[in-house]
Amino acid sequence: MKTKFSQWGKAAVAAAAVGVGGLALGAAPAHAAPAGCNGDTSGKSWIYVEVAGVKNSNGYVTLTLYDDDRSKFLASGGSRDVERIPAQAGTTKACLKLPSNGVWAIAVYHDENANRKIDRSTFGLPTEGFGFTNNPSTVAGLPAFRSVRLNVAKPGLATRINMRYP
Repeated sequence: MKTKFSQWGKAAVAAAAVGVGGLALGAAPAHAAPAGCNGDTSGKSWIYVEVAGVKNSNGYVTLTLYDDDRSKFLASGGSRDVERIPAQAGTTKACLKLPSNGVWAIAVYHDENANRKIDRSTFGLPTEGFGFTNNPSTVAGLPAFRSVRLNVAKPGLATRINMRYP
């Protein structure tokens, strides 16, 4: 499954989203995932992601991992991996395996109806929540790739992505 962010128009995201500042949480011990962390830590590296501001426990929070490659970010078929975690109102905690330490980007959306896609209105605006690493502003459209890049220097880095709802 691939996320459908690539089908959003810049105007649609600009009309639906307001930028929110990010918060780095620091590093967790490399040998153990934090309590309540759902997902896979079996890769050579992994990242702990707190998705904050999840409005309800319906469906899933879908995390999509992208390589450090601008041409693949949000492109159809461009993702490295996808992890679907049962949504938890407030904060959904997830662990995402990485093939190695390095620079990555993560896009998330709240698949409230569990249909494996981000739903949109008849005007093409997203009707489900979404977010990106580093919580870049999306007021002017989709975030620039440079604003979502995250350096994972060692396994267990923790980051927070703030969910935005239209």
